[in-house]
Amino acid sequence: MCVSSPTKQGNTMAKTPEKKVKDMCVEVLKTYSAYYFFPVMGGYGRSGIPDIIACLKGQFVAIECKAGFNKTTPLQDKELAAINNAGGTTLVVREDTIDFLIRELRRIKHGC
Repeated sequence: MCVSSPTKQGNTMAKTPEKKVKDMCVEVLKTYSAYYFFPVMGGYGRSGIPDIIACLKGQFVAIECKAGFNKTTPLQDKELAAINNAGGTTLVVREDTIDFLIRELRRIKHGC
């Protein structure tokens, strides 16, 4: 049996709507030279952790990406609230709200 995996050139898998939002966020984060990573969820991790964790000028930023009208889960709400309570910045970003991320990063970077 021969099993092939997609390559960069031959990858025909379509991006999910949420993956498109993540990619948009990454482009914005790169524009602001923010440090970021995608937490890996495994059997030993916590549920509800935001999709992207970032840091800009010492400010912790957690980004939950949602496509369309999808809503955050109660576990995600709990984690976002805990991050806010600890002084971090949290955002839920959709395709049509990427400007919220841009404005928040601009505020952090330029202090306005």
